[in-house]
Amino acid sequence: MATGSVTNQGVGQARRAANSQAVAVAARAGFVARGVIYVLIGVLALRIAFADSGGKQADRGGAIAEIADKPFGTVLLWVLGIALAGMALWRLSEALFGQAGPDGDKPTKRAIAAGRFVFYGFVSYSVLSFAAGDKSSGSGSSDKSSKDITAKALDWPGGQWIVGAVGIGVAVAGVWIAVRAVMRKYHKHLKMSEMSPKVRKAVDVFGVFGGASRGTVFAVAGGFAVAAAVQHKPGQAKGMDDTLRSFTDTPAGPWLLVLISVGLAAFGIFSWANARWRKV
Repeated sequence: MATGSVTNQGVGQARRAANSQAVAVAARAGFVARGVIYVLIGVLALRIAFADSGGKQADRGGAIAEIADKPFGTVLLWVLGIALAGMALWRLSEALFGQAGPDGDKPTKRAIAAGRFVFYGFVSYSVLSFAAGDKSSGSGSSDKSSKDITAKALDWPGGQWIVGAVGIGVAVAGVWIAVRAVMRKYHKHLKMSEMSPKVRKAVDVFGVFGGASRGTVFAVAGGFAVAAAVQHKPGQAKGMDDTLRSFTDTPAGPWLLVLISVGLAAFGIFSWANARWRKV
């Protein structure tokens, strides 16, 4: 009986900690950090569209390298990595105790939150490792990593099926992200009533355009992974940088990449709006 009481008390304390102001601040800092990364990726992709990338990759690694090159870059990376750790902590609290808003305790939502916790935890670790001096961490090529991982997976028993399934999953996730953005599903997560009409309209522009662009990139990357599985060619798999560059090979030429680049930057700005008005 006493053990159960202690356990319940511990769970209650953990739940209160998850709902604390500190976790809310950590989440908002995480949204700011995510926004910085996406704005930088958008800028780097624009440079690629106009053949002036300066050798930088339009992905998370390129964004980290871009920050590192600036005055006080290492300090900024420490701040960014810690903020992303805050995002991971918040996602962990959602996985353990449910999200804010209706249906926040649904097992599917908690499972998605757990996945996001793992993702942001990895990103935070990569950024902090780079800031600490491990230059091979964080700024590595997403394209090389995608090809290496795909090559290893294709050598497994049933590897083609596994890579194909992952590719389909990424593509479906991309479509899901884009559709939810277009349908403005993010409204239920934001304090829309606290925004003025002009701000609300601006948030919708950045949210819809940014989310649709981000979803498009995921969907195309997933398509390349499926192609790699079908053709049994690891080189067909592409990270974010090569995926973005592939838009220049379309009939629209570099202008489609320009559109997607601006959209990714818009998603970064939308992330900053989340930092201000997200229900956490």
